[in-house]
Amino acid sequence: MPEHANTVETITDIPVVNIIDDDEQLRLSLLELFEAVGMQAVAFVDTIDFDHRGDPQTVGCLLLDVNLPGVSGIEFQRRLSEAGFDVPIVFMTGDGDVTTSVSAMKAGAIDFLLKPFQPDDLISAVTTAIEEGKKQREIAFRRRHVRECAASLTPRERQVMKLVTDGLMNKQVAYELGISEIMVKLHRGSAMRKMQARSLSDLVRKSELLQ
Repeated sequence: MPEHANTVETITDIPVVNIIDDDEQLRLSLLELFEAVGMQAVAFVDTIDFDHRGDPQTVGCLLLDVNLPGVSGIEFQRRLSEAGFDVPIVFMTGDGDVTTSVSAMKAGAIDFLLKPFQPDDLISAVTTAIEEGKKQREIAFRRRHVRECAASLTPRERQVMKLVTDGLMNKQVAYELGISEIMVKLHRGSAMRKMQARSLSDLVRKSELLQ
């Protein structure tokens, strides 16, 4: 797996279609197709090539052949997932292995295309994958921000936030923690400021991202 721990991530990066297929002619054809429709794409011979030159954190999607030499597409999907990379994947295959396609979809693949496929079907699948990738990145971006905010909370503020977002009223929280209602209000207000929550409903949404 490539290491990109120091990469600065944003949610405004240009989407890139990462093609992994050992068929040189197909790679060239796909690059020409994506260029023709104004989409940025880069091609790789196999997963080792991608490990050396690719970036799984790139906003976009992975257009991945199932039957690659060495590490298969399905195995590479599993490795990416275990490494913590939620990369939107569109699989390509030269045979109609239903079991493989079902396994890939259950593991999170966006689509499974049977070669030879129609250009419109491919562009549609890739566009869907890119949009899904953007959503995943936006959620991950918000989650990291919320976790950074939550790291500044005191243990008591965490307790109060947990009970408040579970639906308890201030007096109920006070009873549960054995403190005064005034102290609950103080801790609650401090927690909301640190979490940058504009309202209780906003605090609830942010606490859900911590789960």
